[in-house]
Amino acid sequence: MNDELEKISKDVVDASMKLHIALGPGLLESVYTIILQKKLEERGYRVEREVGIPVEYEGVKFEMGFRADLIINRCFIVELKSVEKLAPVHAKQLLTYLKLTGFRLGLLINFGEALLKDGIRRIAN
Repeated sequence: MNDELEKISKDVVDASMKLHIALGPGLLESVYTIILQKKLEERGYRVEREVGIPVEYEGVKFEMGFRADLIINRCFIVELKSVEKLAPVHAKQLLTYLKLTGFRLGLLINFGEALLKDGIRRIAN
């Protein structure tokens, strides 16, 4: 992985940990998404929220195949959850998003965990 992706990953984890310590688990996903976006922008990143990503298959194009929670610097996806436990499908979902966008790295973060470190998954394409 290149240095930019590694730095983004480290900063997202750091900002997420601080956010989780301050607010705790169990809030709506949208609360964590908006605050994390703000905190990453304060660190100098270009962050887009709820970005519609088109999907094309055999000539059929869907303008919005999925919505990425956060896209950072147009190269990194952060998928946020606020659930009791991550399911295997959540990691598969992020991997599909990475494949469709051509991005190489993303983070799946579950703010519903009592300890955030247990809810962070690094997914590479």
